[in-house]
Amino acid sequence: MAIRFAFYAPPLYLPHDAETVPMSAIRKKHILVIDDEPAWLKITSHFLRNHGCEVRTAGSGTEALKAIKSFKPDLIFSDVRMPEMNGFDLVDTLKRDPATSSTPVIFFSAIDDYDARKVARTLGAVDYLIKPFNEDEVSSVLSKHLPR
Repeated sequence: MAIRFAFYAPPLYLPHDAETVPMSAIRKKHILVIDDEPAWLKITSHFLRNHGCEVRTAGSGTEALKAIKSFKPDLIFSDVRMPEMNGFDLVDTLKRDPATSSTPVIFFSAIDDYDARKVARTLGAVDYLIKPFNEDEVSSVLSKHLPR
């Protein structure tokens, strides 16, 4: 004799005023990663893609300003030391432009220095990670600073 199990799952009731959002309307978060070291671009991009983000990269501050014209990021990860335009100068430029002034910026750098962190905060950066960082740190920063 076979034993049969019956499971009952009650229907899901939503309030009449609940808004249904189609999956096609859910947009991935756009993140711009800026670093002159290709290895760090690759590592950081990998971490961010693992969190479901759409990632663009730039090798310098100047390249980032060009990329921002066609890719409106929800969040920017930027190295501090870069050729042409360093991260501090980049953020200063971004904060002066009304189109990018509210975009959160997170610095990541091998410079673990009080003065560098102070400059970053003064310029409006929302966080500062020290290289090498790990995926848990990136996850924490994303949950704290990425607009929902």
